[in-house]
Amino acid sequence: MNGEINGKETGEKDTELVKKLLVENYGYAPELIYKIGGNNRKVYAYKPCELVSNIGWKGLYFGKIERDGIRLTIEGSFLVGPKATKNVVELDDGRARRYLAGESVEIGGELYGWVIVKWRSYFLGSAKAKGGKLIGYVPGERRLRLE
Repeated sequence: MNGEINGKETGEKDTELVKKLLVENYGYAPELIYKIGGNNRKVYAYKPCELVSNIGWKGLYFGKIERDGIRLTIEGSFLVGPKATKNVVELDDGRARRYLAGESVEIGGELYGWVIVKWRSYFLGSAKAKGGKLIGYVPGERRLRLE
């Protein structure tokens, strides 16, 4: 975190790229430091803290860089969602339950690409909007069981 590469603070290029993707896709980027990890292109976010300067920790798993944008985790959607100005899809109770169970849900319209999924005042992560549906990415261990 304190090293330099070619005169730039380590992670500065990652932060610039992630902020650019967030603003392009959601209209807002939180003021955090972003690191992109390895071949899987996972994005970690953190805020520097004077009390803890050398913990060797990557930060919060925030999202993943995909070929067509940035896919946010549930936690990432909570950080971006409240101030996002575009690509936020609000679901009713029934569709939110199905989405959280891992099902694709109908949304209608011509929306395409990565969107933040919202239910009431909660942000549920992100999904791919395609062909009038949301294709969910809720991890198996976090899915609801439908009765």
